[in-house]
Amino acid sequence: MPVTYQTHTASPLGHVLLAATELGLAGVWFVRGQAHMPDTRQWVTDDAHPTMQMAAHQLGEYFSGQRHSFDVPLHPTFGTQFQRAVWQALQRIPYGRTSTYGDIARDIGNPKAVRAVGAAIGQNPHSIIVPCHRVLGANGSLTGFAGGLDRKKHLLAHEAAHA
Repeated sequence: MPVTYQTHTASPLGHVLLAATELGLAGVWFVRGQAHMPDTRQWVTDDAHPTMQMAAHQLGEYFSGQRHSFDVPLHPTFGTQFQRAVWQALQRIPYGRTSTYGDIARDIGNPKAVRAVGAAIGQNPHSIIVPCHRVLGANGSLTGFAGGLDRKKHLLAHEAAHA
């Protein structure tokens, strides 16, 4: 198992924990109010890790309205094959647009797996960069976001204003 490095960066929605390996970005989590935080006790703090510096820079551009997509390399160290398929589908949702859990289930070829898709989205380790905030309930309602519904609402409004 590769060494996991960590650092923190500021965002308009609170401090963010970044994690990376030598193969890419392993995760992005809000420090406060985030469900499903990883156990970081074995991780090495490295504020100068190039992948995390790139991620912090791109997140800054995103929050300033200058970036609509991310190209930081990802290293999915978490998740099952099913979860990773869901997370890949999330990356196909365009900036400023939304999708539904049912749409994602159909996109991965498993239309009856709506609840499992929801559970997988809730475990997304790359908040914002893998845009789970763009997924809504079938009726367009704001449902579930590991970082909190207030943050989800803010991210959707931010993208609508900068699309």
